[in-house]
Amino acid sequence: MIIDAHQHFWQIDRGDYGWMDESVAAICRDYGPEQLAPMAAACGVGGTVLVQAAPTVAETEYLLALADDSPLVQGVVGWIDLEGDVPGQLARISHPALKSLRPMLQDIEDTEWLLRPAVVEGLRLVARAGLRFDALVTPRHLPMLARFVAQVPELPVVIDHCAKPVFEGSDSGSAWREGMSRLAAHRHVVCKLSGLATEYGPGWSAEGLREVAGHVLRVFGPDRVMWGSDWPVLELVGDYEGWFGAAQTLTRGLSERERAEVFGGTARRFYGLET
Repeated sequence: MIIDAHQHFWQIDRGDYGWMDESVAAICRDYGPEQLAPMAAACGVGGTVLVQAAPTVAETEYLLALADDSPLVQGVVGWIDLEGDVPGQLARISHPALKSLRPMLQDIEDTEWLLRPAVVEGLRLVARAGLRFDALVTPRHLPMLARFVAQVPELPVVIDHCAKPVFEGSDSGSAWREGMSRLAAHRHVVCKLSGLATEYGPGWSAEGLREVAGHVLRVFGPDRVMWGSDWPVLELVGDYEGWFGAAQTLTRGLSERERAEVFGGTARRFYGLET
C-alpha cells in the first residue's frame, strides 16, 4: 500500500488558521476527504497521515473526528501547548489515530524555543505516551534540532519537508546539506520527501529538486525517508498527480524494495500505522 505521509484538511470557518492570508488566497477554501479521495486513488495511495494546520487543541479534535469518518486517514499529527498542561491535553485528545504532535516551529520567532526546559520536559512526556514528533523546521533550526534530538533520544522525530531548503537554482546550500547529514546520524530521526515543489516555487521540476532529494536519500537511506504530498498546500504550485509522478522520477534509481520503503514502509513503521 502506498502511504501519503503528509496531507491536510481544513474548514475555514473554524477560524484558527492564522497563517492564511492573501499570499495563499488560492487555497483559502475548505478541503476534505471527498476532494482528496479520487486523486489518491488515481495514484494508488491507500492511506494517509493527516497533519495539523492550526496551533490549537480544537484543530486536533477536528482532525481526529475526520479520521473516524474517513478510511483513507490512517494517522493524525496533532498539536498541544507544550508549555502547558501536557498530561491534561494528552488525555483530552487520546485517540488510536493520534500518532504524533507538531508545534509550528517555523512560525515561532525564537529559533531555540524547542530547547526550553518546559518544552523538553513536555516532549519527554509525549514520548512516554508512545507518540512521535513532527519537526516543522527551516534551515535556521537545523543546528538547534541536532542538539534537541541528542538530548531526547527516546522521542522518534520526523523532519517535515526536508527542512524547507532554500533553492538557488538546483543547489540548496552547504549549510542545509551539512545540517541534514548531522541529523541523519541519529537513527531515531527520519525525513519526509514532501513540500519541495512549494519551496522551489513556480517552474519547479523533478530535475530542479534532484539535488535535495538525492542528498536526503543518501544520508538517511530509503528506510528513513517517506513520501508525502503536502496537499492542498501543493496546489499553490502544482497538483497531486504531478508531484507523485515527480517523486517517482526522483526515486527511479532505487530498488523496488527501497521504493516501497519511501512510498509506504517508512511511514507505516515510523507512525505505527495499521495495514
